[in-house]
Amino acid sequence: MKKIVCTTCPHHCSLEEGQTGLCGARRAQNGKIVCINYGKVTSLSLDPIEKKPFKRFFPGSKILSVGSFGCNLSCPFCQNYKIVKAPHDRVVSAFVSPKELIEQAVKLLPEGNIGLAYVYNEPLIGWEYVLDCAKLAKERGLVNVIVSNGYCNPAPLVSLLPYIDAANIDLKCFSNTYYKKLGGSLEPVKNTIKTLYKQCHVEVTTLIIPDENDSDQETEELSEWLASVGRDIPLHISKFYPRYHYVGRTPTPVSTVYRLAGIARKYLDTVYEGNC
Repeated sequence: MKKIVCTTCPHHCSLEEGQTGLCGARRAQNGKIVCINYGKVTSLSLDPIEKKPFKRFFPGSKILSVGSFGCNLSCPFCQNYKIVKAPHDRVVSAFVSPKELIEQAVKLLPEGNIGLAYVYNEPLIGWEYVLDCAKLAKERGLVNVIVSNGYCNPAPLVSLLPYIDAANIDLKCFSNTYYKKLGGSLEPVKNTIKTLYKQCHVEVTTLIIPDENDSDQETEELSEWLASVGRDIPLHISKFYPRYHYVGRTPTPVSTVYRLAGIARKYLDTVYEGNC
């Protein structure tokens, strides 16, 4: 049986008819790869933009946050695993067309909404829905932001760039060894950050996991590289709380977060201590 290769992310899943990729959201169907989470919304909420987190993009505003199911990484500390990792036929969702989503966003303008945030699961595995919504949002004067792990191929990302105003990329670590544990690799994420920085506002978040990515040297290397892209990129050094497969782990000491943030400030203009 002929296999079809999905080109959305670096996994390049080779799928037989009816098979679903590692992300759980893209399937070989009728001789092509289709996005099976298109319009299937699992979460919808009007949130402060700082919650995404964005600190330097329309601070004090609110944004309508929308997510579906599926992710192309397998982080054992996932905060949203109940929707991200749930099988597509078991997760609770409701179909919301791009037009319907934009109308909801517009209705929330009086409550301080500035646009749409594609978040909760990995939005770039369902880039077609993001693209359709983002185009309509732009027509109505709304902003579009993505909160992503950055593990994607250039082509889908480039198609979105004209419509994306800001992005927060989750740079998990600065080690290929640890990225492999999470089911990915470092270079594609670095390329995503560099590409986005040329086109829109970018902030970066790194969740500090004790005994995994909490060394001074790794933070130094990460911060130095990020500064080579742009010293003005805000970096969020965030505290880990036990979740999912890491539920038995110890939370990140606050002292560790502050120590690593201090190292990052040697290279970057703006560093935040998150969740402390």
